[in-house]
Amino acid sequence: MSRYTSIEHNKFLLQEVHQVTDIFSLPRFAHLNWEEAWMMIEAAKLLADRDMAPYFKEMDAQPALYDGNGGVKTHPQLKTIIHQAAENGWIGGGASFDHGGMQLPMMIFNAAQHIFMAANNSCQGYFSLSAGSAALITSFGTQEQINTFVPNIFAGKWQGTMALTEPQAGSSLTDITTSAKPMGDGFYKIKGQKIFISGGQHEACSNFVHLTLARIEGAPAGVKGISLFIIPKFWPEKDGTLTPNDVFCAGDFQKMGQRGYCTTHLVFGDKDECKGWLVGEPHKGLPYMFQMMNEARISVGLDAASVAMAAYQASLQYTSERPQGRLASEKDPLKPPTLIINHPDVQRMLLTQKAIAEGALSLVMECNRLSDLVHGTEGEAKKNSLLLLELLTPIVKTYSSEQGSRSASLAIQTLGGYGFTMDFPVQQHYRDLKIMSLYEGTTGIQSIDLLGRKVVMEKGKALAILGEQIQAAIQSASQLSALKKNAKQLETEWTRIQQVLAQLSTFAPTSIDRYLADATVFMEQLSYVVIAWQWLKQAIVAQRNIDAGNFKNQSQSFYEGKVVTMKFFFRYELTHAAACAQTLLDEEFLTNVKKKELFD
Repeated sequence: MSRYTSIEHNKFLLQEVHQVTDIFSLPRFAHLNWEEAWMMIEAAKLLADRDMAPYFKEMDAQPALYDGNGGVKTHPQLKTIIHQAAENGWIGGGASFDHGGMQLPMMIFNAAQHIFMAANNSCQGYFSLSAGSAALITSFGTQEQINTFVPNIFAGKWQGTMALTEPQAGSSLTDITTSAKPMGDGFYKIKGQKIFISGGQHEACSNFVHLTLARIEGAPAGVKGISLFIIPKFWPEKDGTLTPNDVFCAGDFQKMGQRGYCTTHLVFGDKDECKGWLVGEPHKGLPYMFQMMNEARISVGLDAASVAMAAYQASLQYTSERPQGRLASEKDPLKPPTLIINHPDVQRMLLTQKAIAEGALSLVMECNRLSDLVHGTEGEAKKNSLLLLELLTPIVKTYSSEQGSRSASLAIQTLGGYGFTMDFPVQQHYRDLKIMSLYEGTTGIQSIDLLGRKVVMEKGKALAILGEQIQAAIQSASQLSALKKNAKQLETEWTRIQQVLAQLSTFAPTSIDRYLADATVFMEQLSYVVIAWQWLKQAIVAQRNIDAGNFKNQSQSFYEGKVVTMKFFFRYELTHAAACAQTLLDEEFLTNVKKKELFD
């Protein structure tokens, strides 16, 4: 079986860079230790090798298809995959003991999810959605709602979904029109449509729990009038029977990638018999849903980094086995061809892929650690962790998806013509990855969120916390002679971030549109700096081990590879941040881009 991830890199991130053992010292996670946690991750790898990876290509060739009668036909293996994931705790494992979970840190839970995503990107989303849906119910639902839905979701019998998007509204939740009419006792009649509902109403599960946004009659306009409802396909009665609930699947979208992952169009109340159960208080649905959305954005970042890793591993294997051509210095045509990996430009492409995938995975792990600190600490530590997590969430989603797509494209390029054929997996990785820049808000939406909300929240405190963390890494790297130059480079780019924000802030009071016009360019600039921070953190650990001759956890060549990749990133990738700064600091501005005539 082809290699699709690096267990060594996962172990390095958990054990040495982000130090998961510190998390085990928190009361919430004190039931675990490193040996037990790593055994769970190794077991997840065995599960992925057995039940997921062998069906990667097959689930793409035999995609999810609408059956014409309100259901979606999926690959037969999907039911086994969901059942095995549930049985091994990979749906409810992150939940508390009180809710039937294993109370795993997100660092461990998502280390396993990374393996599943890299092994077969068409299947992991099903149980990831269920985990998020159950978490939403346990956070804001009543005990009766928890008892009714969560155990079956964790058991893999029922599929959880999130239903936000509507045909006429797209990403603008302000404009949703799905309505809810009170029936009494917290129940409502629901009427409306939702599109792009991942995991909706396939044959691998017996029921579907749609966490749905709708407007109660008479609710305020805009996002302040949105409420959250549980709308199952079949309503569970008190005697255990299931009653149809007037939720109809009108179709499944056929996609360029993730073809084994169904994406449905749902119609609620076509017969005026759809019942929904209000979650929490009326008109607070969007803040509730943002818990799941923010978790989903980190999950999308993880997914993109994981697929980029799988594509990198495939191209690394191919170039290590395929001989072709000779080095420019070799003049003898009778000498045998060299392996492709020996060509300098191929090495550049491989190092770019490695730098993107491994850097993105480190940022995901940073976010997982912050999530664990939010759930495991109190007071100022909890608040600061949450602020930094809020700031990094749009970055991890955007960098991983945009640069991950570029990385997978380079994997195709590395294989040459074979990369474009169905014989090799990199074209599928590229197709699967492309959606990640659209899931849970496009790159433009994430960039506006970053610059318009996260950078300025609490008068810039989140950005200040990030600056403290970056400066700490710079100080540590400055103590190592091999890393001093790189520490200075990162310090220079962080200073440019401050210069850009100072310039942009002059626009905010008078023209918010102008302030946000280049939000995507700022996202790109800050993303390069944040990933450089992650690479410097990895290099500090690696260089210290090299200097001390300490190779008990990883080999010398492994650590040397981390330092080389960091230096590659700083030379070839971080330099793009300066170009972004030049664009953002240019005083000239296209004030007329809003005019449609410019594009005719």
